[in-house]
Amino acid sequence: MNAAEYIKRTMNVAARECGILRSNMIYLFCMVVFPVVIIFFFTSLMNEGQPEDMPVGVVDMDNTATTRSMTRKLDAFQNTRITRHFNDIAEARAAMQRNEIYAFLYFPAGTTDKLLSMRQPKISIYYSNTSLTAGALLGKDLKIIATLGSAGVGSAQMSAKGYTEKQITAFLQPIAIDLHTIQNPWISYNIYLSTMLIPGCIMLFIFLITVYSIGTELKFGRSKEWLAAAGDNIYVAVAGKMLPQFIVFITIMLAYIWYVFGILDFPHPGGTWTMMLLGLLAVVSAQGFGIFMFGLMPSLRMSMSTCSLWAVISFSLSGAAYPVFSMSPAIEALAQLFPLRHYYMVYQICVFNGFPLPYAWFNIAAMVGFACLPVFIMRNLKRAMLKFVYIP
Repeated sequence: MNAAEYIKRTMNVAARECGILRSNMIYLFCMVVFPVVIIFFFTSLMNEGQPEDMPVGVVDMDNTATTRSMTRKLDAFQNTRITRHFNDIAEARAAMQRNEIYAFLYFPAGTTDKLLSMRQPKISIYYSNTSLTAGALLGKDLKIIATLGSAGVGSAQMSAKGYTEKQITAFLQPIAIDLHTIQNPWISYNIYLSTMLIPGCIMLFIFLITVYSIGTELKFGRSKEWLAAAGDNIYVAVAGKMLPQFIVFITIMLAYIWYVFGILDFPHPGGTWTMMLLGLLAVVSAQGFGIFMFGLMPSLRMSMSTCSLWAVISFSLSGAAYPVFSMSPAIEALAQLFPLRHYYMVYQICVFNGFPLPYAWFNIAAMVGFACLPVFIMRNLKRAMLKFVYIP
């Protein structure tokens, strides 16, 4: 066949695939509805950037002006809202176990007297790490308020002794920290997490739909018809089948990029074109991986299960929640087998931090490699389409 014949047969297979997509509602929901819902769900879920006004309790056995002042200061923090005062620790602990509060602050009797006499009182803070985000943020706030309380008393005593403000500051805070959060000064969890979770979910749907669309040809006895439409050329058959799905998924990916980086204005120093290139690589690498998995295991059930497992594990091994270089060497090596890991690295290096594409050449090459994986299983895929019998 010449080039024109190849193109004609590819378009015929693509037209046939469009008919299959229209006739099965699974494709509509998994390719359009669910990805759109996920985009709006995650971006609206973390719309505030960080959780705010999380419920906190206080057990104030001292009940002095100093402890009440510290309680008001804690309540003024963005992440914290004092919702209840308890009579004892047992009552506060029971409330925490019922998830009514995430943390509580305990002032023992005599706290103020010990502060004023420089006898180092012990203020206890309790917070639940069942929710890691809530525990980390509230733990930080409780530690800060404890430090501020002692610093306030120390400042008043030193001021009464005639120390200057500069001397007091140097004594209470010998080292001043000038903190600059790069690219995300708001410390927004939306910016950190949505840019990984949403593409990861879209890639999950690509994995599953790719495998499902090929596997159902075998399941419903259409595999020989599919190959015949492609002139018995498996490359033409796969290209024609993937083309309509590619158009839909790249449209969804570009819509995600437009919404998140255009409408919501997430930081992207690397530029829009870099983000669009990354979206293209994400779609083709996920499709290539899905085709490869079915060619490797020509069973609809096994290949879909493997792709599901691979996609779910990739959320943990992408490096967004926990740095991969801090994992064991074996896990760090295994992480390179997941397309989402390379997507996240290119995004982090070239989009989020604005470095040129050559800085992420290894990860770009890996995503291109995932897209090319089907080359190695095409003969096995063709043999499966012609000879295998579907087993439920």
